[in-house]
Amino acid sequence: MPYIAVNTSKTLTAAQKTALKDALGEKITVIPGKSEAKLMVDISDGHTMAFAGEERELAFVDVRCYGTTEFEHKKAFTEAAFAAVQQTTGLAQDAIYLTYSEFPNWGTLGTMK
Repeated sequence: MPYIAVNTSKTLTAAQKTALKDALGEKITVIPGKSEAKLMVDISDGHTMAFAGEERELAFVDVRCYGTTEFEHKKAFTEAAFAAVQQTTGLAQDAIYLTYSEFPNWGTLGTMK
């Protein structure tokens, strides 16, 4: 189950949040074995965000996945996620940041796998 959290200083409409959720759900499939059917998306907007000591319009995308993925698949997803966030928020690529974390264990359905 992938988890994607998007935090942004931009205030998004309900339609923009839906579009971003849908785009990330579509793009997650570039990672083998991942699908929208098991994807959790958390979109938080209207944050006060600063970079280099100055408040700016920014977005930070935190991607967490169970298991490991080859670099080229993570890179393809990262590029697709950047495009989705950029298209939805209007932010420039230099205002978007992303981390990708992989976990050997994941708690679900009341237990750890």
